[in-house]
Amino acid sequence: MATNWQQWVQHPEKSRVRNALFQIHVWVGAGAGLYILFMSISGSMIVYRNELSGRFPIEWLVNLHTNLLSGSTGRLLNGIGATCLTVLCATGAVVWWPGIKNWRRSLTVNWRTNFARINWDLHSALGLWCFFFIAGWGVSGIYFSFPQIFNGLFLLDPADRYTDEGLFWLAELHFGRFGGFAEALWTLLGLVPAALAFTGVFICCRRVMYTKPSNPNTQPSPVHECRSDVKRVERVTPPDTEQESTY
Repeated sequence: MATNWQQWVQHPEKSRVRNALFQIHVWVGAGAGLYILFMSISGSMIVYRNELSGRFPIEWLVNLHTNLLSGSTGRLLNGIGATCLTVLCATGAVVWWPGIKNWRRSLTVNWRTNFARINWDLHSALGLWCFFFIAGWGVSGIYFSFPQIFNGLFLLDPADRYTDEGLFWLAELHFGRFGGFAEALWTLLGLVPAALAFTGVFICCRRVMYTKPSNPNTQPSPVHECRSDVKRVERVTPPDTEQESTY
């Protein structure tokens, strides 16, 4: 019998742990999708905070992005949202793995197929290639909302040789204000969570409302196909023919 590791490497769709994480990924994404869409778009605009100042109510947008215009309550909600984003990154990294035979296919998008397949490929590929950026925004969002949680790092680094500097760069990387190219890159990549939210909602609707597999690349099992064929034959076979075949 294959070990759990071998099963995950070769046939991850059969892993109970992977399937449980997939359910978490789907339902957390469904609950936080609209929030992530909003924070993604507003965050990309804030990258050009200085340039937009005077032409756009940018400070209002900053307050909206930072505290949801609700002070400490909004900051708390943002912390919860950032935690959801981090959970989606962690579970998504596990769910992404399609097996040793198919992993290369999940790196790209097949643009010459149906919308459901393109949507799945786009969600999968974007999530993988932008994983570290999105995870960084999630963790730094938690830091901005719940900084006290990170005090535990000083127990691992009592001399403070790395912790303060590490947290400083975590905050800096959230905004990406390192010059023209970095700002343009952060603005573009900042829209990726919005794209993931949109594609993820479509995947969820396809699964829940239309009871179709989340992954359109999934092929029905031979047993399922056989049963489907039998049902089709039963529906189209006239009663007289059925009666003759029993004799």
